[in-house]
Amino acid sequence: MKMSNTIDIEIILNAYIANISKKSIIDVVQCYLEKNNVRPNSVISNFDHPILHNDVKTIIVGDTPNYTKAFIDFNTLEVKWYVYNLDNYGPMTHSETDANDEELVLATHLSLPSASLINLWENLYYDNNVKLNLLKYSQTMMEFSDKGVDCNVVSCNRVILLHGPPGTGKTSLCKALAHKLTIRMSERFTSGLLIEINSHSLFSKWFSESGKLVTKMFTKIKEILEDNNILVCVLIDEVESLAHARDQCVSGNEPSDSIRVVNAVLTQVDQIKLYPNVLILATSNMTETIDIAFVDRADIKQYLGNPSGPAIYKIYYSCIQELFKAQIIREQALEPIESLVSGQDTEFIEESRQLLRVCEKSLGLSGRSLRKIPFLAHALFIDKSLVTLTEFLVAMEKAVENEHAERHYFKNFKVEK
Repeated sequence: MKMSNTIDIEIILNAYIANISKKSIIDVVQCYLEKNNVRPNSVISNFDHPILHNDVKTIIVGDTPNYTKAFIDFNTLEVKWYVYNLDNYGPMTHSETDANDEELVLATHLSLPSASLINLWENLYYDNNVKLNLLKYSQTMMEFSDKGVDCNVVSCNRVILLHGPPGTGKTSLCKALAHKLTIRMSERFTSGLLIEINSHSLFSKWFSESGKLVTKMFTKIKEILEDNNILVCVLIDEVESLAHARDQCVSGNEPSDSIRVVNAVLTQVDQIKLYPNVLILATSNMTETIDIAFVDRADIKQYLGNPSGPAIYKIYYSCIQELFKAQIIREQALEPIESLVSGQDTEFIEESRQLLRVCEKSLGLSGRSLRKIPFLAHALFIDKSLVTLTEFLVAMEKAVENEHAERHYFKNFKVEK
């Protein structure tokens, strides 16, 4: 069946339930959703149903590419159900002692699926189905590995590299992808683990020790990988810190040590791919400084740029919905972007058109900056606790203009320097 005819629905339980089966929970949730108008890519947390209120924490309705209806029609979609609990513990640090007996935090470990990452996937907005494509890539990688496909015949290193300017959500997308992949592959793996490598700590101030620290850390990861029931996602943020181009290392003070670190990273990546339950996620703001040998090992090289107009609208829309719930903005109707771009000749409310104008002025801002605009709007241009949507959108427009002005100042400052 085509992907456009399927939808993923996740049911997150409040606690481990012994007296009710997953099938019973699914039946109740399906009945509840069919009675209510539910949009794709939505999160539902407040229930007026007694069983759902007691036993279900959240329902997450997935997205469906090329789905033209505003609300989910369960008669035309095949539903894939996922019922699970969240791990409520936060990240735990993994440390080593350096040559001077000082403790270095080399990595953090986060059990998946994690309460700290809930809704992160749903609140990342990109164009061209980037998220779903990355999820499909990852599932295919793990399936090839699990079925013993010889990587010397069909090349697959299980390495994904996300690159692009700062603030585009590369690190957040890596974490959300690891979280979502653990859920999607729950029939194969009993749990997941996100290991986030601290690249800067691995470059010890006792520089000659860095290569040894890289090897020691990956040895620990291999010990975890011995348990084939755990999906291990290794995140290397700002990978250029560890895999710096070796042809540029020779200009440094200690080129042999820099090259040793890069060689250690490449060797460990080659060794770790032999395990069927690992996926390496890397990010970079400066791809031109990454060693080409690491780039070649990446199966997927995905560029993430600043959001387009529709993606900006989705970001602002989600922020405004949150401020509705917090009673900072007086709640009123606001059309989602799907309604505005449907091509139908329909009269839209003025606030939706007003938000579109704010989005046009926001082009060029990163996703990180966009999510700060509502806060800045309230802090700088609102002087009361509850405002109308029109008032808030006027404040947002001023905040966007202020952000562009500040950025222009920094650009001029750099030129003058």
